[in-house]
Amino acid sequence: MSLVKIINFRSSSDERGSLCSLESNKNIPFDIKRVYYIFGTKPGVSRGFHAHRNLQQVAVCITGSCRFILDDGESSESIILDEPLKGILIESLVWREIYDFTPDCVLMVLASDHYHEKDYIRKYEIFREQTYHGNNSSKQS
Repeated sequence: MSLVKIINFRSSSDERGSLCSLESNKNIPFDIKRVYYIFGTKPGVSRGFHAHRNLQQVAVCITGSCRFILDDGESSESIILDEPLKGILIESLVWREIYDFTPDCVLMVLASDHYHEKDYIRKYEIFREQTYHGNNSSKQS
């Protein structure tokens, strides 16, 4: 089973341009409680380096591109986000690292809950301990 779960969004386009709408529990598979975006990332800077115990997220690169590495404690996959109509679903207990931001990158993230520091796992060794035992049996559905 792939760690990279792509969500393809639809747009409405005419001579004025294009519009894409994102809706809770429709094309986003959860209630959206928080939206944030990353922009102006300096060359060579990497982000992420954490997992969430319960939070789910959808990441969309609105403009430019960046590369995600997703890791479930047993395997990892890489994907380049470079289309505003393509998002990735990042489920709970998936480690994420983000690299190779282009200067014009705007990365928007939709989250299933508000910010809670206690939901973060910021040390990879702790993440591996929580996911490795029992073949990811600690993953919540």
